[in-house]
Amino acid sequence: MMAMMGGAMAQQSYIVKTKGVKKTTEEVSQKEAADNETEEPKDFVGANFKHYKLCDWEKGMRFMVIPEKYDYVVGAFRDAETHKDVGCGKMRHKIMVYQGHGKNKDRESIVNFKCEDDGKNYYYPIPNSEFDDYCYTKGGVPTLAFLGDVDKARTLLMGATLYTTATSYCVDTDYDSDGFQEVSVPLNKKTKVVAIGVGTRKFPVKIIVEDEEGNQFFQNVAISKTNCGMRDEEFGMTNRKHTFYGSFRLDDKKVSDAHKYDHYIGQKYYTQYATKMTGPTGESVSMPKNSQFTIKKIMPIDNSPYVNMTLKSAKDGFEYTKRVSFTNTQVTGDIDGRREDYFDYLFKKGVVTVRQKVVKKMQRKRR
Repeated sequence: MMAMMGGAMAQQSYIVKTKGVKKTTEEVSQKEAADNETEEPKDFVGANFKHYKLCDWEKGMRFMVIPEKYDYVVGAFRDAETHKDVGCGKMRHKIMVYQGHGKNKDRESIVNFKCEDDGKNYYYPIPNSEFDDYCYTKGGVPTLAFLGDVDKARTLLMGATLYTTATSYCVDTDYDSDGFQEVSVPLNKKTKVVAIGVGTRKFPVKIIVEDEEGNQFFQNVAISKTNCGMRDEEFGMTNRKHTFYGSFRLDDKKVSDAHKYDHYIGQKYYTQYATKMTGPTGESVSMPKNSQFTIKKIMPIDNSPYVNMTLKSAKDGFEYTKRVSFTNTQVTGDIDGRREDYFDYLFKKGVVTVRQKVVKKMQRKRR
């Protein structure tokens, strides 16, 4: 029961609405019915949002089931125990965690998931193809919106100043459904990010902003395009607004401020104390003392002494995010006497050698 309650709370944290949307008094009935990798760009999106082809999915990646009309008819998942189809209406808004791929009892290639909400195992049967052939296509797994982009966007963009680069955005019209209406917004309108949640499978990151007059509106955008099911050329013309840069521009000052930290990029540092970081799929990860990293990206946080630092682990090759300050003043939320968030206390430049680790371990034993 507690696990199911926790799953429901996790669902709700991803469902965000523009202010003023009314909650209906009547209950709304639920209907049931490869691009090659290129060199990593240095812009905000390319540096922070990695595109994962299905071939490269890692166990633990999280998705939310957001069916479209077609999915209610065709379905997507089967129960791993009974091998029976499960209707998309039942699965709507459930969080699915990738568990790898394999074969079912009929020797079909399948993609395996564990549901965070009910604790059960499900799979998606790949139609008439082997996994190694299918995973390079844009087909992906139907209905699944990638939550890794949502979590990373929350880390990097909450409270940020963005300027509009489109003229058509959306406002929610109903709290209990996906209803919305389009609104016109001037170009280069200054806004602040007030909420980030899940959008659709094609455009999984719902960014809600508020202008200086207090008006809220949103756009659903594809950032890394992981499992969006669309080819790059499909993001031209009318779908351009569903890319990050098609709807938003970062504050020029924020971009300029980020260049102040260029001399840190590519440098090797290790932790002098144990700390927590945000992992590649949005989870909190405990890092021990002497964890080795290479700094990949530093993004300032608006009106704050903090920055979001992206670091690549020498141990597992994954990228992690840590909020730190380069100023040792009023560092709050500290767990080790102002060392937790202050960069110069938490990190030391260089590479930890095996000898250093042994000596430090011996010193601790002597105390």
